[in-house]
Amino acid sequence: MPSAISPPWQEKASEFFSSSGSKLREAGQSVGEVAKDAKGNAADVAERVGSAVKSRWALLQEPSTKHAVQERLISAAAITGMFLRRGFSETKDKVAVGKIKVEEAAKKTAQKSKTILTDIERWQKGVASTDVFGVPIEVTVQRQQYGKPVPHILVKCADYLVLSGLSSQFLFKAEGDKKVIQHLVSMYNQDPNASLPEGVNPVDVAALAKYYLASLPEPLTTFELYDEIKGARSSIHAMRNTLKKLSNVNFMTLEYVTALLLRFSQKSLLNKMDARSLAMEMAPVIMWQKERKPEFYRQYWNHASRSSSKNMEPATPHGEWDMLADESEEMDASSAIPLDDGMPIDFGAIEVVQCLMEQHNAIFTDANETVWR
Repeated sequence: MPSAISPPWQEKASEFFSSSGSKLREAGQSVGEVAKDAKGNAADVAERVGSAVKSRWALLQEPSTKHAVQERLISAAAITGMFLRRGFSETKDKVAVGKIKVEEAAKKTAQKSKTILTDIERWQKGVASTDVFGVPIEVTVQRQQYGKPVPHILVKCADYLVLSGLSSQFLFKAEGDKKVIQHLVSMYNQDPNASLPEGVNPVDVAALAKYYLASLPEPLTTFELYDEIKGARSSIHAMRNTLKKLSNVNFMTLEYVTALLLRFSQKSLLNKMDARSLAMEMAPVIMWQKERKPEFYRQYWNHASRSSSKNMEPATPHGEWDMLADESEEMDASSAIPLDDGMPIDFGAIEVVQCLMEQHNAIFTDANETVWR
């Protein structure tokens, strides 16, 4: 069957295909030329890079270049070493500071632990190793570095009172400030050689001295010699011989205290406290029997110890020495301390103390007489 395509279309198709083939051949030739050029360019680049590397390497092999490189390397190493040393130095300083802080923290912890152990010891044994209140007088005198066989706290109180309190009215009878006395008790329990604060009221100092005597486990006159001393009050000779039976510490402390009372009685026109009045106030804390301990004073001493121990609770119950009356817990911290324990008056003890004051020089002939100017 004859073809339906007209001759013009045949010619156009043949022309199209012919021109397309030519273009394809030309494109193929162009690609070949480009590839050839690219290959030549790559070879040229490689040759140039190799030449540059060879020249640089040759340059590095020259002595002058080697020396410069070495110097740069040495300089870089020195700078690196400097930074390392600085870093080590800073680290060392930080470690030293940290060590100091650790040591300071350790010291604080050790001190705190020591305080806690002291508080525990006070509760378990009744007193701590530095306490003066509630401790036998011989123990206190043995601990202290003081020539006179008299408790340091009494010496401090006496010197202060003679210097600042001779004219204070009703001394040893007037009530002291509870808060102040508790502070003084805690201070002397922590440092037996402490000095009294400046400006403290003589009334509080007198109460502190009285307080200390009341805290002793045994009175200055001792339980053993109570009846004998009481029976010798009418005879200076008998009293002198009886007091010689006391230990040296008790004898010298009794002489010291009664000499102080005598000094105050000599200023009775100013302070309103004669020998009889002083004897009535001081006899209960200088001379008592076993069944008539001045516990009223001691419970205040115990309260002060608890305050200094940051209100620690006792691990086990103790005797009446450590018991506080309910009334004392309800008292205001700054209230005054009543110095009357409500015990029956021991007139025999009062007469003994009055005798020791009025006949002081004749009775204590074997002691170095205490004299205040």
